[in-house]
Amino acid sequence: MEHHITIRSEQYELAATLHYPSAEEEGGKGCGSGRYPIIVICHGFVGTRIGVDRLFVLAAREFARHGYMVLRFDYGGCGESTGDYGAGGLNALIDQTRTVLDYALDIDCVDPQRVVLLGHSLGGAVAILTAARDKRVKSLVLWSAVAYPFNDIVNITGKKTYETAVQCGSADHLGYALQPVFFESLSQHQPFEQLRKFNGDVLLVHGTADDVIPVDYCFLYQKLFWLRSQGQCEKEVIFQADHTFTGSLAKEQLLTKTRDWLLYIDKRKNEWNDWTI
Repeated sequence: MEHHITIRSEQYELAATLHYPSAEEEGGKGCGSGRYPIIVICHGFVGTRIGVDRLFVLAAREFARHGYMVLRFDYGGCGESTGDYGAGGLNALIDQTRTVLDYALDIDCVDPQRVVLLGHSLGGAVAILTAARDKRVKSLVLWSAVAYPFNDIVNITGKKTYETAVQCGSADHLGYALQPVFFESLSQHQPFEQLRKFNGDVLLVHGTADDVIPVDYCFLYQKLFWLRSQGQCEKEVIFQADHTFTGSLAKEQLLTKTRDWLLYIDKRKNEWNDWTI
């Protein structure tokens, strides 16, 4: 069961879709007596909650079939949401993510101890920066995650677009008017430095044929996550997969590996909860 909703975040109206676990399909909108883990999906740079080739739709439905609630949303200025993308810089994206978490945790049947942020590309960096600030996030799933926001996004837009934004106050990129404040904010945030503030478990997934965000980032992230005093980190590298996991085989591997990891950490948590001292 899926519901299209609108979440208010300051001046933005964020379009979102909430997926209920499949077990609840026959029971209508109610959640029954159980509490479910929830996954909030953070899309990438000038993306949408649908994803390239419906990646996030397929992911949300797959996870819902296995007992997860899933909330995917459009950042301000993207998809069906109001506003101008990047107008508030990276801080605005973090704030919007936290507002969506507010909404998610206000749902009665959501288990507050099983809150997962799943971020793709720039959404991966936003997910890390959000989790570093917000202790309600218990686990992270990072698909093809950006590591150096400023350098990575300028590589995508082209240096000329960045220079035009600085000189003229705005620059067009695929129909989005990017302002200097957006680029300035990218240089102010360093996910590699912030990740140590997050103590939960992490799954990293990257494709070897990613020509947008280097697969090397996946190895660097794993090393730094492992240096934390708490929390585990697993890495999955998908052979010949590109940045958006194009093709049925790459998508199947991505969703299967992610689903299995989510079920594993849930099982492990339940087993630990069975122990008493």
